[in-house]
Amino acid sequence: MSTRPSLVVVGAGPRGTGFLERLAANLPELYGDRPLDVHLVDPHPPGPGRIWRTGQSPLLWMNSQAEDVTMFTDETVRLEGPVRPGPTLAEWAGIDGRTFPTRPLQGSYLRWVYERARAALPASVTVHEHRTSALRVAGPREGRQRVWLEGAAAPLPADLVVLTVGHLDAEPDREQRALADFAARHGLVHLPPDFTADTDLSALPAGEPVLVRGFGLAFVDLMVLLTEGRGGRYEGEGDDLVYVPSGREPVLHVGSRRGVPYRSKIGYALDGERPPLPRFFGTGQTDALLALGRPLDFRRDVWPLVDKELGWAHYHRLFSTHPERTALPWDDFEKAYGAAEPRGAALAALVAAAVPDPADRLDLDALDHPLDGARFASAEALQDGLRAHIAADLARRHDPAHSADAAVFAGLLSVYAQLLRLGDRLDPGGWWHGFFSYLASGPPGPRLRQLLALSRAGVVRFLGPRVTVGTDEERGLFRASSEAVPGERTEARALVEARLPDPTRELTGSPLLRALYEEGARATASGLLVVDPADGRVLERDGRPHPRRFALGPHTTARAGGAFTRPRTGGVAFGQNDVTARAALALLRDLECRLPAPLSA
Repeated sequence: MSTRPSLVVVGAGPRGTGFLERLAANLPELYGDRPLDVHLVDPHPPGPGRIWRTGQSPLLWMNSQAEDVTMFTDETVRLEGPVRPGPTLAEWAGIDGRTFPTRPLQGSYLRWVYERARAALPASVTVHEHRTSALRVAGPREGRQRVWLEGAAAPLPADLVVLTVGHLDAEPDREQRALADFAARHGLVHLPPDFTADTDLSALPAGEPVLVRGFGLAFVDLMVLLTEGRGGRYEGEGDDLVYVPSGREPVLHVGSRRGVPYRSKIGYALDGERPPLPRFFGTGQTDALLALGRPLDFRRDVWPLVDKELGWAHYHRLFSTHPERTALPWDDFEKAYGAAEPRGAALAALVAAAVPDPADRLDLDALDHPLDGARFASAEALQDGLRAHIAADLARRHDPAHSADAAVFAGLLSVYAQLLRLGDRLDPGGWWHGFFSYLASGPPGPRLRQLLALSRAGVVRFLGPRVTVGTDEERGLFRASSEAVPGERTEARALVEARLPDPTRELTGSPLLRALYEEGARATASGLLVVDPADGRVLERDGRPHPRRFALGPHTTARAGGAFTRPRTGGVAFGQNDVTARAALALLRDLECRLPAPLSA
């Protein structure tokens, strides 16, 4: 058994690669030329990992423009370690920065970043790649850990473990199990929540209706793979885009809680004066929340502050850039806005007096429920109404006259950074993350133009908001309906849940995390691993941070908004990687002269 110091990183996708980059950057200062074994555990290729693997369909795009994706630090990131600049995806690939690259291209970029980070390690560090899954981590708090790998006869020894496992699978909940059982009994197709690129869609037959529940990014992938992916093509451009079917497409009947797709990506740059953020939800407010000494409720304690912060971003931009559409001097509005209670009557009256056009006011509730109370005389009237809604959203999100929308996007990123400070005191739950994605992480504009073309071609049909999905035992069919079209019902022999898995604490599909929870690691109700926001150490149920276990990424309470970092935006994830890498190296340095305790099986 080797007595060399050993670091095991579970997950070698983008977050694991980012951690490795920071490990290499900080190693000369904190660890020198001491020997070290670094074990990377991931069944998927290091760098791209599962989600960004290069073998997936080139029809699938990133949800970010090439110029907005970087894996490298710059001077805007708060770091103790050295800044190691590098190219954005656009610069590396030599492509137009405003394009939305394919996911395989992003995977190639990530592989290059991984190889560069690995090459930056000194010869005293040996990297071992394990193309398998980690099943369990065990070991005493003050001693060496053991990491069991699928298919391995003996565990890996680890002086410390860093979990960067990324997005997780989930076991089906009660509803999904019941739907799967119904489908099996009646010979139907039921596809549960999954990463769309991993789903076998061959069971969905050409020309047949398919019920689709979910209108976010998983649906966009489904739409692409079942249309262009089956040989269809587009002709023309812009509003004149036409879809030419191959004849192999099913007919997708799509609905969701809102009944509309995520808001389009903003199609212009936010230039000129930017809102000074944070203002109403910053460190002062989060410190006050932490001082309450009780569990925090997102809707009661946090949402009013978030609402006021986003409103501040919106109106600051409107007054500074489009003053002709306001009716009060900015100084008067700013003073009154600051004094008003969040979401109160005084604030609503102020906005109504200061902003004459309701289209220039920010109403987050209306944005979240765009079709509340809407009724349509027929299914065809609903199709016309939804196409009009999508077209209006596209027009607005590509018109700099509505640049206050882009300021709200900046406000959302600021809010996300503050939520991280609340750590395990607050679990915002699925609603907040869904709302954030709906406003800030919608599809590129061209995808929504394709959706409109597919709707006009009859390949996509809209079901409406608050869709309910049921089963008909007598007829052996799935059925869906929406209160927006009274009396209308759609039946099909196939149902697709177009959304990501929900790996709650009870339903996580990760044997590794399940074992950690059972052993005593803390988790929120929604299944996030609770970590110390200071350095990413995993917290145990008694509140103590585990000295030899760290975790970074979307499966933790320190999750950052967005999949990748925009250049020169502070890079919260980069800062987290840096802090954790430095803590890991300091621990390894202090342990280097000790002999490890013998391992028992």
